Amino acid sequence: MRGQVHNMKKFGQLVVKARYVILIISILLLIPAAFGYVNTRVNYDLLYYLPNGIDTMTGQDIMLNDFGSGAFGLVLVDGMDDENTAKLKKEIEGVDHVKNVLWYDSFADLKIPKSMLPKDVYNAFNKDGSTIMMVIFDDTSSGDGTMSAIENIRTLTKHQCKVSGISAVVTDTKSLVESEMAIYVIIAVIISIIVLSILMDSWLIPLFFMLSIGMAIVYNLGSNVVMGEISYLTKALAAVLQLAVTMDYSIFLWHSYEEQKKVIPNDNNKAMANAITATVSSIVGSSITTVAGFIALCFMTFTLGLDMGVVMAKGVVFGVIACVTVLPAMVLIFDKALVKTKHKPLIPDFKKLPKFITKHYPVFIIIFLVLIFPAFYGQKNTNVYYDLTLSLPESLESVKAQNVISEDYNLGSANIVLISSDTPDYKVSKLLDDIKGVDGVQTALGLQTVLNGSIPNSFIPDDLTKELKTDKYEMLIFMSEYKTGSDEANNQCNEIEKIIKNYSKDGMLVGEAACTRDLIKITDKDFTVVNSVSIVLVFIIIALVFKSISIPIVLVALIEFAIFINMGIPYYTGATLPFIASIVIGTIQLGATVDYAILMTNRYKSERSAGHEKKIAATNALQATMKSIIISACTFFGATFGVGAYSNIDMISSLCILMSRGAFISMFCVICILPAFFIIFDKFIIKGSYKFLEK
Repeated sequence: MRGQVHNMKKFGQLVVKARYVILIISILLLIPAAFGYVNTRVNYDLLYYLPNGIDTMTGQDIMLNDFGSGAFGLVLVDGMDDENTAKLKKEIEGVDHVKNVLWYDSFADLKIPKSMLPKDVYNAFNKDGSTIMMVIFDDTSSGDGTMSAIENIRTLTKHQCKVSGISAVVTDTKSLVESEMAIYVIIAVIISIIVLSILMDSWLIPLFFMLSIGMAIVYNLGSNVVMGEISYLTKALAAVLQLAVTMDYSIFLWHSYEEQKKVIPNDNNKAMANAITATVSSIVGSSITTVAGFIALCFMTFTLGLDMGVVMAKGVVFGVIACVTVLPAMVLIFDKALVKTKHKPLIPDFKKLPKFITKHYPVFIIIFLVLIFPAFYGQKNTNVYYDLTLSLPESLESVKAQNVISEDYNLGSANIVLISSDTPDYKVSKLLDDIKGVDGVQTALGLQTVLNGSIPNSFIPDDLTKELKTDKYEMLIFMSEYKTGSDEANNQCNEIEKIIKNYSKDGMLVGEAACTRDLIKITDKDFTVVNSVSIVLVFIIIALVFKSISIPIVLVALIEFAIFINMGIPYYTGATLPFIASIVIGTIQLGATVDYAILMTNRYKSERSAGHEKKIAATNALQATMKSIIISACTFFGATFGVGAYSNIDMISSLCILMSRGAFISMFCVICILPAFFIIFDKFIIKGSYKFLEK
């Protein structure tokens, strides 16, 4: 233990001595970090993060490798005759990365009278003066080639052409995120500076907090280049969340430095060295629970969790390093300016309120007991959505196109079925008939739709077989009226999959509806896994810190109660959350805000060890930590709430609003309920802890 303290002292002295070198190096490191940031590809397709090995993902690989076809989308053309539509089709086929365009002339020559066309073929593509085409790309849904192709298709006609489908959604998401990303950071920084200026004792110190944390954020985002690519959700939230969860460390260091300056008034260098020594262990300890929460995300089967977890955990580590190296260097170099801008903190020292809370502790226990069941029920029954278009504003082109196609064609999604190419023709025809018989299927098309003799062979395009059949697989298409992510669509996918397996054991269903169905199955399991892992990890950390079995039970239960309230509110307000929120918010809120409870528990332990009875100890612990907890929660709130209020992407907005609200709910629970827990469970805490009352 003494060796550890000695090492920390040497580290603090080294930082102080090398402050100019540290600042210069930290600035120079921004150059490679910026290079890494610019060269890190961003993936805007969340369905990409479904695990390999499931049929839908295997089917997509087959589409790409065997058919040379990746993503596909629907293009709605309005008010254009067949001749001009055919010309437009050829123009679209000429766009880079467009593999093929399927229209009804892909199945039969336009010269054939419409009356001779099978109804399935004509009705699938035409209705009331408008027509739709299925555009197949040679790149994935989130591939740069596909997104570029969609932009080019949109320029071919202005108002007559609308593009829908997951690739169009991905393209619009990219444009929207890129237009908002910088504003997220600006909002978070401005609100954080305002909050810190009010809560801290210097007008200038918030700026240095932002600079040191900002450097850590750039290092983190730049280091993502080793991952190859990250999701847009990770990129959008990384800076804001890193700012929110690592701000405490800067506040800890500043408060410690201020205290040391009172003890050593004429030697700032020694004061800072002592401050670093005093805060390194508490900062590292505080960061471990936060990192644990992010590591829990890595246990998700839906690999977006791994993407977010690694980047966020890495960000906390960079934040800790910057806090004990870059920030001390800045503070010492600019100490005179900081002294000149000092002011009296606007937040008071709480004296009476803690006494009131502990005096009326039975009231807060009653509040806890009254709220626990409705909070648990609410979070258990909060509605979530999986349709990615619902996360985007209605004004986006892809969303407008999807709405028009849904209304005019009663079409929710287009899907592809892959079957073995050696499946006999009569079985393929029967398979198509069986698929048509499933509720919600508008039509099902394949080679057998036109090769059954209903259309003369001379009118069937020569390359149709080549486009729909390879040596290994045959492609079928079916249109569904059910909205992606709905129970009806999921049940439909399940039923059609059973039908496919009856005719072709190697057959599989591919498309947005099937991927979303798999997403629902997988993330339902992930929710349980992530919550369990985060609770276990945080429980173990607290148990080791306090050498106690009882304390982690009390603290984790309290923060889980706060999470129940946070996640239950949408149920009672009638709000529907994006699916990812229900998975990640619990572990983030637990990891980031359990520190409030740990801080107060540490002080309660000290008070009880000093001989104070439980009620006085709880009061003193609350008085000593209440201000720090409020500052911590307010800075977390400031970094996330503004982004949540501003963002037009509901997935980002909901996550930020939930995080900001969660910080305040956890704050109120710790301030109001934890002291009551101390008083009621004092014996349980002492008996379940090793030498709890020893100094």
